[in-house]
Amino acid sequence: MKNEKGFTLIEMLIVLLVISILLLITIPNVTKHHASIQEKGCEGLINMVQAQTTAYEIDNDEVPTIEELKTAKYLRDTPVCPNGNSIAISANGEVTEVVTETGS
Repeated sequence: MKNEKGFTLIEMLIVLLVISILLLITIPNVTKHHASIQEKGCEGLINMVQAQTTAYEIDNDEVPTIEELKTAKYLRDTPVCPNGNSIAISANGEVTEVVTETGS
């Protein structure tokens, strides 16, 4: 008998089975946490815009609008959450997420 080195068909099938099981376990967990990741990203964006709003208020003694923050270079672009919702600044300077309804 020859002493051949390598994997047999059964060994390869077992390895593929184990990899498939690991993928079946991993993929649903990643997609389940997608909404949570989007929400955390929006919270972070709101906190950043709130900090810039406070800095503008300290510098100019007035509550800014989003456009004023962009004009004064406190923000580069109009902030939009990862989930597509926009950000608004209230009259008292509080930054909130504006939830947009989709027509489904």
